[in-house]
This record gives sequence, C-alpha cells and structure tokens, in this order.
Amino acid sequence: MVSQSTGAQGRNLSDALAALDQADEEILGSSGKRNDSDFAKLFSEESAGQEVKVGDVVSGSVVEVQSDYVLVDINYKSEGMIPLSEFRIIEGQKPLEPGQEVQVYVEKIENDNGMVVLSKDKADMLNAWNDISKAAENEEEIEGTVIAKVKGGLSVDIGVKAFLPGSQIDLRPIKDLDQFVGKKFKFKVIKFNKKRGNIVLSRRSLLEEQREEMRSETLGAMEEGNIVKGIVKNITDYGAFIDLGGLDGLLHITDMSWGRLKSPSELIEAGQELELKILKYDTEKERVSLGLKQLSEDPWNKVKETYPVSTKLTGKVVSLADYGVFVEIADGVEGLIHVNEMSWTKKVKHPSQMVKVGDELEVKVLEIDTENRRISLSLKALEENPWVELKDSYEPGTIIEGEVKSLTDFGAFIGVADGIDGLVHISDFSWTKRVNHPSEVVTVGDKVRAVVLGVDIENERFSLGMKQLDSDPWTQVESKYPIGTQVDTKVTKVADYGVFVEIEENIEGLIHISELDTKRVENIEEIIKAGDEVKAEIISIDQDARKIGLSAKLVQLRSQKANVDDYVKKATATSKTTMGDIFGDALKDMKSEN
Repeated sequence: MVSQSTGAQGRNLSDALAALDQADEEILGSSGKRNDSDFAKLFSEESAGQEVKVGDVVSGSVVEVQSDYVLVDINYKSEGMIPLSEFRIIEGQKPLEPGQEVQVYVEKIENDNGMVVLSKDKADMLNAWNDISKAAENEEEIEGTVIAKVKGGLSVDIGVKAFLPGSQIDLRPIKDLDQFVGKKFKFKVIKFNKKRGNIVLSRRSLLEEQREEMRSETLGAMEEGNIVKGIVKNITDYGAFIDLGGLDGLLHITDMSWGRLKSPSELIEAGQELELKILKYDTEKERVSLGLKQLSEDPWNKVKETYPVSTKLTGKVVSLADYGVFVEIADGVEGLIHVNEMSWTKKVKHPSQMVKVGDELEVKVLEIDTENRRISLSLKALEENPWVELKDSYEPGTIIEGEVKSLTDFGAFIGVADGIDGLVHISDFSWTKRVNHPSEVVTVGDKVRAVVLGVDIENERFSLGMKQLDSDPWTQVESKYPIGTQVDTKVTKVADYGVFVEIEENIEGLIHISELDTKRVENIEEIIKAGDEVKAEIISIDQDARKIGLSAKLVQLRSQKANVDDYVKKATATSKTTMGDIFGDALKDMKSEN
C-alpha cells in the first residue's frame, strides 16, 4: 500500500516539475532571468479552476481500478484513493473502469502522503439525503430494497437506512415479514429528520392510492354473472374475503365447493389468486357475494343418470350422526345410510358401532330426491333379507326355546336365531294374571320356551308368546261358571270401588262396592279385607275383556228368600238396565212384602 502511494506521489511531483520547467522558460524568456511576480501570477491562474474544500461533493474520473482501491482524479493537485468496497456494483450494472465519472466527497485536502482524501460512501449518503429530503417535501415516491427484519417492521436501504413499520407494509396485516427481505419496492417518506438520521417509510399509502385508482375500474365490472379475478385477503370460519381491486367481496364457504368443507383453508389460502363468479352485488352498500363452485357444473344435475336406484357403488364415510352415516359417492354428492339400513340383524344404536369416518363402503342406492339433494343408501340391501327365511322357518304355532336377552317395560326379548330376537309382549305372559313388568315372570339369562305368534318381514318383528304354551282357561269360564252360579271366593285385593276375588287359580272376578252388602257400604275395609272368604254369585261375564262380575249382596238376598228372579231376567233382557237397578228394585219388593 505504501509503495502505491509513493508511486503516485512521484508521478505527481514529476508532472509538477515539468510544468515548472515550462513555466520557467516562459518567464525567463531570452534573458534567462526569473521574474518572481510573474511566477506567482502563473501559479494562481493554474490553481484557480481546481479549488476544493472539505465537505464538498465533486465529480471525479476513475484513473485506475486496483485490487483494493480505486484511484480518482478530481482535477486537483493530487489524486485520491477510495476503497473498492465503497463502489457497490449492482447485478447487471457495467463494471467499474478508467474514465468513468463518479461523485465523491472531500474528507481531507491532504493526508500525510500529500494526497486528497475522498469518500464514495459519504457522497452517496449526502446525495441520498438530498433526494430523500426532496421526496419528503414533494410527497414523491422513492425506491429502496428491504435488507432485514427488525423489531416492529423492516429495515430498508434507500441510500441510507430507513424504517418501514409493520403497519405500513401492506393493506392487510402481514405475519411473515421474511418474505419481503431482499425485494425492491417503492415507498413514500412519512417522517424525515436529517439531524437524528430518522426516516420512516410507508408502502401501504402507495397501495391505498393504487387501490383507489383500481376501485373505479372494478366497480365498472361489478355485474351479477360476471367472471372476475381476485386475491384471497383474509380467511374466516365462514368464508374468505377477496380483494377484487379496490373492493372486497365475500366468498362464503357454501359457495366454495359442491362437496363438503369443514374449513375454507382446506381449499384456499391467503394470497392465492382466484377466478370467481359474481353471485350478487348490492350497489348501495357495495357488497359483493362471490362463488367459486358456480364455475363448474352442479354434480347433482346428473345424479339420477349416473346413480339410478339399485346401483351398487363405493363411497367414503365423511360424517356420522345419531340417525345414520353420510357417505360421499362423488365430489359434491353425498348419500345417507340410515341406522335402520345398516344391518338386518344387529340393533344399531349409533353408526359408530359399525363404521368410522374415512371408511370405504360398498352401498346400494335405495332412493334419489334431486329436489332436496338427498340420496338414500343401504348397507344391508347388499345381503339377502334373513327375515324372509325366518318367516319360512318359523310358522305360527312353532315352539322355540331361547335365552332371555333383555327386558323392557313392554316385554322380554328372546334369542331366536343369529342376531335376531323375538319379543314376548307383556300381555302374552299369562292368560289370567296381570303382569306389570316382565321381571315378575322372567330374568335375563333364563332359558324359556315360547310359541311363535308371527313374523313381520316389513317391520322386522318376531312375535312370541309364553301363555300360548297352555290352553286359555277363559275359553271354559262361561260353560263352567254360567251367570247365576254361586261360588266360594277368596279376597285377593281391596280397592276403593270394590274387591278382587279369586274364583279358582288364575281366574279372578270383581265384587263392586255396591254388590258387597245389602246395606250401603261407605268403607270397604270395615266389612272385608284381603284373605277373607266370600260367597258370591256370578252376575256378568265379559269374555273379550276377561272380566267377571260377582255379587255378595245377591247371595244375601237369596238367603233371605227375596224374589229376585224377575229382576235378574229383566237385567238379561235389556242392556240398559244395570245390576244396581235390579238390586234396588229387589230391596223395594222385600220391604213391601214385610
């Protein structure tokens, strides 16, 4: 480095001496004597156009490009050396070469080696500050390159470092600032302080201006049915806001795809450019509804042609509900397998017992309702109906043996065949006893015998009966106990309206309160209680309702030799005459005879 400086200094001195020799010849002339005043005048003239001072920004010419330094001539008494690193060559720009004009800053008139000290960086900085000051004053655009992400925003090189706040980067909040680093943009200076070296930029203000210019063009294209392009600005749970160029539109999730979407993010992402159809435009409120799926044909238009009833096809389980399974059979086309259509034999309380979301299923089309966009599907329809075979195998009257699987308030389920249970209704446990709950007769796990009453294929019901294992004792009641028969009974239950009595095992009858005694009874328990034996006469039999009416009063009247035959005959002759009327007349006759 020293040798370079010394060489340059030597060249300067040689040139200076040569110039002095020439000046001496001109001054001495033919006399050969030096005139000092003339020499001073000549030196002053030579130096007049080369006067520079510290702090000036002047033009210079590249003399030589060395490995580390650039030699620059500013038309002064000496050349200056500037580090090569200060000459930042931008990609695509012409390389630095001798003769090229450059702007430099005068740092020092002369250093220890007698050379002027110059700086390219400081000249660039001063020029940059002047440009920035002018741009700030005139609200002009200025170009710069983002060089780094810093706290609260970005650092930008516009000749000097400037700050771009996060809120001024774009029209919408930006999460990933790294995407801007290394890119060149135009900005506006919104804050400028040269003394403090503080410059704040805004890109958003330029984008807002551009957006406003685009807005008038966009509004002109806003007509329902038009196809427009837009950028996804923001995504929500219910849809996405699209920047159409100065105007935002809403793309609702239901208008994104003919198929099922849980979230808009499954289909689109922020910053994505989309082609969309204008579905609705409110000129007053400037609200735009957009559609994406409307650019393609509705798949439901060809469902009946593509999937006629009875078609077997494969689909994917997309959702489970309490009442069934939704299966996607094509993009935008889903069908429902109702829980009743999942199995012939299994009692499916919830679809999750048999399938899960994501399963591939083979199904059969049962019904298509294009108006309501519904397709009924079936799993069990792919198999033979076991209930048909069951009906053929178990004719009414067949006696089966099975295990009690479960109890309900209305009956007991008995295992009959693989996966098929038969029901013994609560009314079919006993011909005579009143069964309030199946647990009074059977328990889960019991092995029992029952009679097949019938098989209902359509409703998938297998009816059984246990009382049918024995003959119905009521079929013999009328012949065994004709009206007028007196029987010895035992009170089994006392009620407010009368007492229930056992005529024989499993055969009960009712003595109404009005038939308990010849005297008026106010409180039954004062004259009779459960377990008491009572002689009573059968006064009515209802075979269909399985009810027998008895009278203890009539027995008492007969024992008193009261004439009641006419009244009994009268009662049997007319349905409008009640036994109470008969007994009332009988009592009147007894009093008149006495």
